[in-house]
Amino acid sequence: MKNLALMIALLTVCVGCAKDPSKGVPKAQVIAEPAAQEVVKKNTAAKESQTEKAAAGATPVIIELTGKIRFIGSKVTGSHYCDLTRSGGALTLTQAAFSFEAETSAIHCDADSRDDWTPKLEEHLVSEDFFWSEKHPKASFKSTAIVANAKGGATHQVTGDLSLRGITRKVTFLATLAADAKGVSGRTEFSINRKDFGIEYAGKADNLVRDNVVLKVSLSGTR
Repeated sequence: MKNLALMIALLTVCVGCAKDPSKGVPKAQVIAEPAAQEVVKKNTAAKESQTEKAAAGATPVIIELTGKIRFIGSKVTGSHYCDLTRSGGALTLTQAAFSFEAETSAIHCDADSRDDWTPKLEEHLVSEDFFWSEKHPKASFKSTAIVANAKGGATHQVTGDLSLRGITRKVTFLATLAADAKGVSGRTEFSINRKDFGIEYAGKADNLVRDNVVLKVSLSGTR
């Protein structure tokens, strides 16, 4: 009877389910070992083939990046967007490397529609149910291979290590990386399954938390 009541409650809620913000957003490919090693090996070989002449003997030029890292999570009744306010990254020229990181405790949610419940949401997100910021104060990404891949409006396919809540996964996603005489920029938008990183909190029976979370990164820097 308890399970039947739960199913009825879920069906009732889902009649008016809110839109899932991850729909239509490219999903990052999580690469399992040892397959990850093969992908990295192939991508690295391609990258080296394209850049080895230009990079031979060159000193790496590392440009610090600033900007915005935002994630969007949702429940069946609605969604929230949150900015990681202490974040940044780096783009290395000549050796083609892209990285970014953020302090998981520095979260500002729903800037355009804050209410009395928003600070409670932020407190919950940094708790053990989600980021567990006290134990895992940083989330980060560091590329291991970048290759040209003009799909979906992007310029490159990026493979690397995404670390969140103490768990590191090898992922691949599309990004737009650009450089000119004045500066560089890196932009990407993709979704991940939070459960791949140990975030298992289900939410309430009549307001379940969806598994997929959108990550939006937009960073730039000057030479």
